[in-house]
Parts: sequence; structure tokens; C-alpha cells
Amino acid sequence: MTKKVSKLLELVEMEEHVGSWWHTFITQHSEQRYPEAAILLSDIQHLLGIWFRALGGDGALEIAGADATLISSRRSMLQRMAGTNKKTELAWRDENALRLPPQIDCFPDSSLNRDLYLWLGALAAMETNTHQEAWFAHNQKLTRAALQQYPGLQEKYLGLVEAHLEQRSTGRWPADEIAQEQAIRRALIEPGSMDRLPPARRMPLPVPLWLHPNPPRPASMPAHEPSQDEQTGSRARELEEVQRKETEQAQSQDQERGMITVRMENIFSWGEYVNVDRSKEEDQNQEQEDEVARDLDKISISRNGKPPKTKIKFDLDLPSESEDDEIISDDLMLPEWDWKKRRLIPDHCRIVELVATDAPPLPLPSHLQKTARKLRSQFQALAPARIWHRFRPEGDAVDLDAYLRYRTDRASGCNVAADNLYRQMNAGARDLACLLLADLSLSTDTWVNDHSRVMDVIQDSLYLFAESLTATGDQFGIYGFTSRKRDPVRIHAIKAFDESYNSHIRGRIQALKPGYYTRLGAGIRFAAEVLKRQGAGRRLLLILTDGKPNDLDQYEGRYGIEDTRHAIQAVRNLGFHPFCVTIDQKGNDYLPHLFGSSGFVVIRDPMELPGQLPLLYARLTAQQR
Repeated sequence: MTKKVSKLLELVEMEEHVGSWWHTFITQHSEQRYPEAAILLSDIQHLLGIWFRALGGDGALEIAGADATLISSRRSMLQRMAGTNKKTELAWRDENALRLPPQIDCFPDSSLNRDLYLWLGALAAMETNTHQEAWFAHNQKLTRAALQQYPGLQEKYLGLVEAHLEQRSTGRWPADEIAQEQAIRRALIEPGSMDRLPPARRMPLPVPLWLHPNPPRPASMPAHEPSQDEQTGSRARELEEVQRKETEQAQSQDQERGMITVRMENIFSWGEYVNVDRSKEEDQNQEQEDEVARDLDKISISRNGKPPKTKIKFDLDLPSESEDDEIISDDLMLPEWDWKKRRLIPDHCRIVELVATDAPPLPLPSHLQKTARKLRSQFQALAPARIWHRFRPEGDAVDLDAYLRYRTDRASGCNVAADNLYRQMNAGARDLACLLLADLSLSTDTWVNDHSRVMDVIQDSLYLFAESLTATGDQFGIYGFTSRKRDPVRIHAIKAFDESYNSHIRGRIQALKPGYYTRLGAGIRFAAEVLKRQGAGRRLLLILTDGKPNDLDQYEGRYGIEDTRHAIQAVRNLGFHPFCVTIDQKGNDYLPHLFGSSGFVVIRDPMELPGQLPLLYARLTAQQR
């Protein structure tokens, strides 16, 4: 019996070995891939962002990975045997991103694979969202535009076309498919020479040098704003690494059908529509569902307007009134920019200003005292020198010049009053006011190392910032912000302009906690309202954040980016100077569109932020003298 079992195990192992070998062999011979020459999008992503924008691409778009999509082109016998070439990665643009293949390995020369990334970036830079042309004609038009505007791309393009045409083979195809293939070849060699693609029963082979013929599109949901109970945050907004999926709107299943006998053929797979109401519950299996979402080709979504028969509501997002900070004001309404409608929505965001009243006074944390002493000594050099003010009605000492003039006039018979005979020593003051606006969103609760969270780093930065500006005598205020949709946008008053920096302010800084989401446009507009009330000739808005604008409702992606940009432009129109300091490693992808090339800085190591923030302020104020 033991020998039989042992022999069976040997046969199983041999079968697995042969199967593995066959899979490797058939896969390698059925796909034209060259992994040894592969170029990864992650390695060239930053360069592509600069390249795309330098060629005139939309500055609000980020560079992101494109998911593989199904194709219905003709496959070879080996490909059918191996089950390969059912999907391919092509480039496309949507309202939020330029989506490129995560890896390009279609050529044996790595330089060609790199050139293909650059060519796709140039092609997408010519793209507009207003075209109504067919895929075939539109890509020729984009190619001609890129080559005419940037003749230096001609050599790279011809090299890519030559290498790609060598890989396209027709074989014994039907006449209609051969005609279609010949039209594509001519269109690649002479862009604009073909008006239309001849019809055929099958789709043509993919063209990696062109943009996607039918990119995935999100399903259009009913155009109404859901009620308070219906509004929920989409998991897709929080998972930036999940590429854009094709979606469909599915009809809700009838829930009144009663009991159904379960049969094996009635069990749904992950790829089929299941009516699960996620609007009232927290997702307990997010990691598993995220992996499944990456594997699905199409995601079905629906909106079921029927209320559940049983409803238990817990508001776990906002603290109770007894545990919350004290509300200073809650009647300020601010506008918001709708970039699709190209208009400013008045009174859209309600601002709730709060202050921590139960924060006990605290000394400066011991681990910051040495750095604070060094920064204070450096920043004292920025303070203007103390000067004497003469001819004062009262002061620290007698003004000898004024007194002698008075005595001389009296001796000559002039009846002059004994006024303005003193001088007073006053410290000079820079005509400058700075408001520091700190992002207190939920992402600040993440850990940067084994000892510190982002919130801890922000608190240390606020301590040292306040210590440094106190040494200069500059006017400054510190506010934090977080949001939960457009109502409320919570503003935490840490230090107002008319308050002195002391142990009570340090207590408020220590009492800060991670909040909710980042409605950055509303925070910037509130800061502008505060700066308007300051009498300084120069006013600086310093924004400290750790990520992109986002919120639970539509305030994410392009909507949040464009509203923030509109708010920044409004601040500049008032004569103020906005500047952003971020620890978001992807900040270079979107911050140039918001603040310009010189209006922001990315701190690579978050632990360096506390020491760098005061020095950045010193450089900024020195530039504005």
C-alpha cells in the first residue's frame, strides 16, 4: 500500500513538472514579450510627468497605470492554446489622469520601450476632450500634430513604427482583415493618409503607438445629489493604486421574491452582479475586495432607492458635543468652484471654527528645546534693529535736540509749548503677516517610522515655527482644517493673530488630533478671509499638507484639484502669496498645476519637516523684501 501511494505521488509530481514546463514553453512562444528589456512606469513616471506637461499636456492630469482591457483581435494557434493575448495594456486619457501601461516590454531593445513611453506622452499631450472622431482618424490626427509641433520626435517615431511593423503579421487572413491591416500600416507610416478604416468581421490587432480605441468609462449614475443618508464615500476614491475599471449600471434585483432554493448554478462568481447594500455599513474585508477589484474586467454598480426595512444609525464620525472643541462661529458660508460647469457655486461650504478650551498649558517638548534655541538665535537676526523715535510727547529719555530748540525759542521771545521733548526706543517691525494652514485630515494618523506619526511631525513643526516667528516679531496665525463633505468644514484656531504665543498655544498644538478629509479649497478661502483683516503690507499663506484634496462627496480627483487651483488664484488676486509645503511623494504630479513651479516644495523625509519649515519661511520672507 505504501509503495502504491509513493508511486502515485511520483506520478503527480511528474505531471506537475511536465505541466509547468509546458505552460512556460507555450507561454514564451505565444507572446511577443521581452522582460529583459522591460521599462517600468514607476521608474520613468516622474520624467513622463515633466515631459507631458512640457509638451503642453493638461497640468491637472497625473500619470497613472492603465489596467489591461479585453480585445477581440485574431489570435494565433499558439496564443489560443496558451490562452494568452486576451487582454492588452494601451494608453488613454480621462478627466483625472493619463493612463499608461505599467510596463512596456514589447520590443527587444529597452531604448525602444522607453521611447514608446515618451511617444505616448507626446501623443496624449495633443489630445483634447472635445473630439468626436473615430479612433482610426483621431490617432492619425494626433500623430500629425505631435510631429508637426515637435519635429525632433520624427526619428523616434519612425524607429518605433519600423520595429512595430516587423511584429505585425497577417498570415492566411480573410481579405477584409488584410485590407484593414494594410490601412493601419499605411496610417502608421504616413499619418493622415487614410480617412477611414475598412470594415472587417474582427477588430484589428492592437496598435501600441496609438491611444486606446475604446477606453473604459465609468457608468453614469442618476444626476441628483443623494440625501444625507445615501451619501457615502466610494472605495475607489481611497484606493489610488487600483487602476480605472470599466463599469456598468446594473438593475437592482427584486427583493420581494421571497425564498429561493439555492442551486449550484445560482451561486454567483466574483465577476457577476450581486445586490449588496454597502451604503450603511463599514467594509470589513477591504483588502480582499481590493484584490478582487483588480482582477475584474467590469464592475457593476447600481443605486437602490428603497430604504432598508430595519435601520440602525450610529454617527461614529464626529465626536459628541461634550468631547468636541468649543465652537467659535459656524455661520460663515464660502463658495466652491465647479470646474465642469465653469462657475462658482455661492454659499456652498459651511465653515465651523473651533478652539480647544480644555487643552492644559504645556512647556516646549524637551526633544525640541535644543533645536528651538538654535532657530531662535537665527531668526532674531531677521528682526529689525531697535530704533529711537524722536519728538515724542513722552518717552524713555529727553530728546536733547528738541529741548535745546525749545529753550532757544523761549529765550528769543517766542511763545512755544513744551511739547514733544522726549524720545522713545521701539523695536522695528517687518510689515509682514503669515498664516500657516495645516492639513489635519485622517491621513495624518499614518506612521512615518516606528516612533512617529504624521500628526506628531506636524505638531513638532508647529512648535518650531511658532518659536521662530516669535523671535522675529512677525505677525502670524496658525490654523488647522479638516472636512466631512461640504458641511461642515472644520477650522481649528490654534493661534489667532491677536494672540501671543505662550504655553496655552502649545497646549492647543498638543491637543490636535487626526480629523477627516481634505477640502483644501475651502480651507484656503477661509485663510484668505482671515488675512484680509490683517493690516500688513505683505501677507503670506503657508499651506502644510500631506496629500491631495479629497472628500467623501464629489470633491476628489479633478474636481478637488480645480477647486483648489481656483482658490489659490483668488488668493493671488488679493495680493497675497500662497506657498505649499508637502510631504506627499506624489506632490510633483499635481502641485505645479496648483501653485506653479516655484510655489511649493516637497519634503522627501517627513522627519525633516520640523527643522525645514522655519527655514523655508525665512527664505520666502527674504525673497519678498
